[in-house]
Amino acid sequence: MPSRNTIARSLHDLGAAAWFGGSLMGAIGLNGAASEVQDPQDRARVAASGWAKWSPVNAAAIGAHLVGGGVLLYANKDRARHQSGVKANTITKLALTGVALAATAYSGALGAKIAQADSQPVEGATEPDPTTSHDVAAAQQQLHYLPWALPALTGAIVILGAQQGEQQRPTQMLTGLASTLAHPGQLLSQLPTKQHR
Repeated sequence: MPSRNTIARSLHDLGAAAWFGGSLMGAIGLNGAASEVQDPQDRARVAASGWAKWSPVNAAAIGAHLVGGGVLLYANKDRARHQSGVKANTITKLALTGVALAATAYSGALGAKIAQADSQPVEGATEPDPTTSHDVAAAQQQLHYLPWALPALTGAIVILGAQQGEQQRPTQMLTGLASTLAHPGQLLSQLPTKQHR
């Protein structure tokens, strides 16, 4: 039976939940509220200020998720290598995490560019006004879909984490091991080879 990794699992799960929840609330609540600000010249500033206040918490959440995930991956490396289905889940989750990290960083860079254009009239956080400068409008148009991509990516990470939890059930572990043993060539190819003199 696997040993307990309660702290690592808590960091992993709470970090992913905060990353997902913050990005979803930002896309719906914060960006939506910015478009309701009466003065069009204040809309970008309000959105940028809200995202700037969330940014340190988001960074801590991402860090917690990565640290917890790293510990869990190390603790379950044998299962990831040998239990059927776990390796595919792990690779998919790592790839999605990389894409979500890149999207988060790119979104932050675009947001900072928009924040520097203080007092420019805009329709909303990601919608330019006809009088918005070209640079700011271009950044807003690039940022238009990222606030929706982030909850989709981080939500998928949460779902894959839930699936990994299910894969640790004793029946799933036995089924996965049986599937691996049914294909001994896969198991043998993963064993270290001895060099003969």
